[in-house]
Parts: sequence; structure tokens; C-alpha cells
Amino acid sequence: MRTEGGVVPGSSHEALHRIFQKDPALLTRALQSVLCIPFPEPRDFAAMNVDLTEIEPVERRVDTLLRAETDDGVYLLVVESQGKPDERKRGSWPYYLSYLHEKYRCEPVLIVITQSSATARWAAEPIHLGVRGCPSLTVRPFVLGPDNVPLIANEREAERDVPLAVLSAMTHGRGRRAPAILESLAAALRTIDPDTAAVFVQFVDSCLADTQAQHMWRDLMTAMQYFWRHPLAEQVREEGREAGRAQERAESILRNLKWREIDVPDAVRERVLSSTDMDELGTWLERSYQVDDVWELFTGGGS
Repeated sequence: MRTEGGVVPGSSHEALHRIFQKDPALLTRALQSVLCIPFPEPRDFAAMNVDLTEIEPVERRVDTLLRAETDDGVYLLVVESQGKPDERKRGSWPYYLSYLHEKYRCEPVLIVITQSSATARWAAEPIHLGVRGCPSLTVRPFVLGPDNVPLIANEREAERDVPLAVLSAMTHGRGRRAPAILESLAAALRTIDPDTAAVFVQFVDSCLADTQAQHMWRDLMTAMQYFWRHPLAEQVREEGREAGRAQERAESILRNLKWREIDVPDAVRERVLSSTDMDELGTWLERSYQVDDVWELFTGGGS
């Protein structure tokens, strides 16, 4: 199973760094605008071999390695996706940077991306090697995580920078704000080319650990025509056939309303669950993301 630019990411770890392979400029924009690092504007990017293994039989690989050419020189952008603290990285990361600097004679920059605030705090701690209080080497990773990546829950804002909105969904796609985040991104994806959008769809799907958020994302994506050309679509279609398409859609409506903390009387629940009209259920499903009162499902009211 492949997409444009390589293998379909199968996990949040892979998706979190693969997004920068898809759109390298997003990485430098994040350094500049999110972390306020005065990184020079790149003229060109090139993907590089992530294998940093030397002759010794010890495998060492970074997640993503990009070469960025700027007016200030060439930089090597080392991207590491981190799910949880791992003390071995505090030895590996200095090695990566030293090895790359020696081999390519370019300035290496370490960027760590995570979905966890606790992991972000851990990763941001400077790594000191040498005499306590007077280290010979200090490594200060730049960290992108839920505490500094912007939370984009507005359709217009998502359309202005779709890759950043994708990164927002990948790091913030959980909790009470998830419906607004995912709905805004779904609308923004309609404004870009379908092939790129299909890759971004998979990135987000791989990173949504919250089951409710993933169900909502897949419900949103079934309404987008290009999605059905994506490999993930076959999985969604198969799940729909097994559960019964009408039943699954009805349950999605009720699940969205519950998640948005909208009270659902028994009469509404029975009307939704008893419907077998896919067009009718599709209309109610779209409204379930927006209505403020449950009866607006049937009347078309709401914002």
C-alpha cells in the first residue's frame, strides 16, 4: 500500500514526521512562527538518507532528515517523533548531530515532535555531556507539541495554512475541541489538490488515538469524493458493510451529539436509529457537527 511520495504511514509515530517529508516548508515555518527561531528562509529542500550507521554493527537511524539550502548556508533538519520519554535518546541525539556535522560539514538542527505535553517537557530539557556545571557538549532540542503548536479550529484559519492545520489535528485531535478542529480541517482539505489531501487524511487518521475522534474523522471523510480513491477508504467501506451502512451512520450521528454534550431524548434516538434512508441520515450526520439543539437535526437550524 503506497501513496504519493512513499509508503502509507501506519502509526502516529511515522505520520508525525512523515508530514514534514510531504511538506518540508511546514517544518521551517513551525521553527519560525511556533518556536520563534530565526531560521533563514530556505530556497530548496532535499530528502536525505536517514541511516546514520557506521561500520560498527549498531543501527542508528533518524526519523526524517532534510537538507535545507538558505542564504545563510546549508542546514540539516533532523526530525524525531517521540511518543514517550526514552533516556537512550539523550545519548543518541548528540551522536546524530555530531555525526551529521562531521560527515556533511553542515549545521544540524534537532526538532522533536510529540503529541504528549509530558514528553514535550522531557524532550526540551538540555542534554549536557561532560563535567557537571561545565559541560563539553550541550544539545538543546527544539520541540513541537500540543503546548505550542497552534490549535486551529476555524475553517478560514485552516484554509490559510492547510499543512499547519493538519499538524494541529495530529497534535490536538482529542477532547472537547476535536470536533471543531477536525471539521475545520475537513473543509480546508477541499481547497487543495485531491492527491495531497488524501495523504494528509491518512496522516491525521494515523494520529487520532481517541476512538471517538477517529470515528468522527472517518465519518467526515466519507463525504469527500477523493477519499474513496485512498487505500484507507476500502477499510472504511468494509467496516460499513459489516456493521450495516445505515446503522453505522445512525450511530455516528448519536455519537457526535453525545460527544458534543447535546441531550438526546428517546424520541430523537428512536427516529435516528429507525431510519434506513442513507440520504436522510447523511443530512443528519452533517448537521450533527453544527446544531445547538437536537431537534435542529430535522429542521436544518443551527449555526
